[in-house]
Amino acid sequence: MVDFQSPEAQQDLWQRLRARLVLDNLDGPRVDKWETFYAKRPDYVDRMLERGSRYLFHIVQEVEKRELPMELALLPFIESAFNPESQSHAKAVGMWQFMSATGKDFSLKQNLFRDDRRDVLASTRAALDYLAQLGRRYDGDWQLALAAYNWGMGNVDRALKQLERQRKPRQYALMKMPNETADYLPKLQAVKNLVLRPDGFGVQLPPLANHPYFLSVNIAGDLDVELAAQLAGLTPERFRQFNPQMNKPLILAAASPQVLLPYENAERFVGALADYTGPKASWTALQLPKTMKPAEAAKWAGMSEAELREINRIPPRMNIKAGSTLLVPRTAQRDHDVSEHLADTAALALAPDAPARVATKVTVRAGDTLSTVARRHGVTPAQMADWNKLSLTTRLKTGTQLTAYLAPAKKTVASAKPKAPAKAKTRPAKVTQTKATTQRAKVKG
Repeated sequence: MVDFQSPEAQQDLWQRLRARLVLDNLDGPRVDKWETFYAKRPDYVDRMLERGSRYLFHIVQEVEKRELPMELALLPFIESAFNPESQSHAKAVGMWQFMSATGKDFSLKQNLFRDDRRDVLASTRAALDYLAQLGRRYDGDWQLALAAYNWGMGNVDRALKQLERQRKPRQYALMKMPNETADYLPKLQAVKNLVLRPDGFGVQLPPLANHPYFLSVNIAGDLDVELAAQLAGLTPERFRQFNPQMNKPLILAAASPQVLLPYENAERFVGALADYTGPKASWTALQLPKTMKPAEAAKWAGMSEAELREINRIPPRMNIKAGSTLLVPRTAQRDHDVSEHLADTAALALAPDAPARVATKVTVRAGDTLSTVARRHGVTPAQMADWNKLSLTTRLKTGTQLTAYLAPAKKTVASAKPKAPAKAKTRPAKVTQTKATTQRAKVKG
C-alpha cells in the first residue's frame, strides 16, 4: 500500500521529472515554431496534460528503473497527446504510436480481443525497451535514437551512410530527413520547455502527486466490461481510459488477467467482486465450423443477426469464413471462459458475399476484341486473356468460342401478355382473345 502522507508521496511529480531532464537543449526556428503552436492552444495543452496526469507517474518510474533520459517520459505528449486510443493516418496506434509490425517485434499482442499497443503497461514497457535498444545502437546519441524511433532504424542508417560517403560527421542536424522527423526533436524540446517554464506558455501544470495514480488488479475469470466498471464505481468510459486495449465488451482472464483502476477505486473493486454472486460474464467465444452467411451464423450461435453483426463488427455484404472466432452469448450449454489458445489466436476472416462464377462459353462477334467481349460480359480484358491463354492484343476470329467465368444470371419470369389479334386478310375475320401464355426468359451465356 502507498503511504499518501509520506514525504516522498507529497513531493511534486513535475519537480521530480524536471530534476532528471539531462539531454542537451535545442534551439532554432523549428523549436520556436512548436513553442508558438503550444502557446496558442492552451485548451489543447490542458487536455493533453489532464490525460498525461493519469499515466505519467508510471512512465517516470519505468524510465528511472531503466536509467534512461527523463525526456523520454515526455514522448507520449508529442506522439499521441497522451491518448492511448490514438491512431495515426499511417495506422500507428496507442500512446507510444506503434506500427503493427514493430509492436509484434516487442511482444504487443494484436488480435480480435485486444490490441496491446493501446495497453498502458504493455506499450510503455515495449516503447522503453525499444528506445533503450536504439540508445545502445547509436552509442548513446539520443538525437539519432529519437530520430530512429520516429523515422525507423533503416532510414536513419541510410542517412548516416550518406553522410559517411560525403565525409561529414554522423550528426542528427546534418542528416537529410523528412519534415516530420526534422520537427520531432524540436517538438519534444518545446514540450520540455513547457514543463520547465509553464508560465512562459500561459499554462498552469496540474498538480501531480508523487505516487501511483492507478493500481493493477488481477481477475480470476472472464468478466463483462460493464460489470467491471460498475463494481469499481466507474462509468464504462472512465474504465476504458485505463483499459483501452480491450476490443470487446468482455475481459478475458486468459488474455488480460489484470485490469487497471484508479487507486481510490481498486480496493472497492476487489471487495465488490468478491461479494458478487451473479453471472460475471455474458459472453464466450466459439470458432465457426464452416463458412456461413451472417444470418446462418447468427442462427447457429442462437442470437439475432443484428446482434451478431454489432458485437463482432461484421460489415454488410460479407460472409464469415470457417475458423473465424465469434463472440456469442453464454448459455447453460456453453458456460465456459475463453481458452488461452483462443484468446491468443482469435481472428475474424471475412469474404465478399458474391455468387460463385460459372464457366460460360461466349461467342466472338464480327469486329470484337478482347476488350469488347469483356465489356459485354462485365469482366476485364486481362481476365478474358488469362482464362483463354491469350495476349491482350490477340485478334479474334468471328464465331470463335471463348470461356468466361460469369456470375450466374438471375432467372426471371416474363410477364404474360395476350396475343395480338390476327390481321384480316381478304375478308373480315372474327377477332378472338387467345389464352395468355407464360414463357421463361432464356438465359444466354
